[in-house]
Amino acid sequence: MRAFGFPGIGYHMRLKEKSHSASESTLHIAEPQPLSLSSRAYQTILNRILRGIVPMGGELSRRKLSVELGMSILPVSEALQRLQNEGIVETQPRVGTRVRIPAPRDMRARYEIREALECQTARLFCRHATSADLAEVLKVAKQVDALFNRCFSRPKNDPDFLYLVQETHTRFHMQIAEVAGCGALRQMLEANQVLTFNWLYYVAASRPSLPAGFHYELAQALCQHDEEVADHAMRAHIRFGLNGVLSCIIPELAAAAACR
Repeated sequence: MRAFGFPGIGYHMRLKEKSHSASESTLHIAEPQPLSLSSRAYQTILNRILRGIVPMGGELSRRKLSVELGMSILPVSEALQRLQNEGIVETQPRVGTRVRIPAPRDMRARYEIREALECQTARLFCRHATSADLAEVLKVAKQVDALFNRCFSRPKNDPDFLYLVQETHTRFHMQIAEVAGCGALRQMLEANQVLTFNWLYYVAASRPSLPAGFHYELAQALCQHDEEVADHAMRAHIRFGLNGVLSCIIPELAAAAACR
């Protein structure tokens, strides 16, 4: 099973089997390549944003970050430029760099991209999922729902637990994409950062509640091997999430904008 996560969470290890004789082989695990300074800075800054440590509208000072991370301003600037290219932060003259406050139309656009991509992964999942895949997606869906239920009863200032919730949520959706078997489609999900933005909006919206069994019901629909049922269930799932986030986040965005 492939490991999933947000940018900066873990790394993929390459395994190489080398034969020494007809009856003997040795499994070699390649050492992970060290991250560049700009990649380290990128992962650390993104991690802070996704944990809610730096909120929407929050300032990101190059000088302060370079001191905190123990590196020069150059790799920090490269990391912030990458985040700006991805639409997560923005830089304005004489204002500096801040976590971008999106307009509702921008959020809708992100969810529309997610809906188009994930509804197709749902259809392909129905075509290619094995019995083991079905069992796994149901198991992870239960885990996601259990974590969300615990999330609603915990203090809002627990970024580590919230990080765990959203990491597991991402693994659930990326597992569906992996089983779908279309590498290009999975890469588009990753390249468009749709699940990263889903996480970011959810944190900024102060964790809107979800129905009981929200992800398990989606998993059950996917397990019916009916593409129309799967498409409809995924579409409803994503649109419900958008409406819930929008209803909670608009006051938060207005308050953040007023503080700028």
